[in-house]
Amino acid sequence: MKIQDLIFICLFSIILWQRSLKLSVVLGVTCLLLAIPLFKLWIFFTAERLTWYAAAFFIFGVILELTKLAKEKR
Repeated sequence: MKIQDLIFICLFSIILWQRSLKLSVVLGVTCLLLAIPLFKLWIFFTAERLTWYAAAFFIFGVILELTKLAKEKR
């Protein structure tokens, strides 16, 4: 397990605990912005991981929004 994986686990656990949609989206966009220069520098392993992390943050954000909409609908 690399340091980037540990950082992701820590950040994701914080988001799970706070259930923050905005923070999840901001971290997802940040991961994508960090991946762009890494792809340009041909550092594919880390850049690919960052895109997967961004997807996880976005998916969690979608789940949070859907649960919020389901509660409002009731």
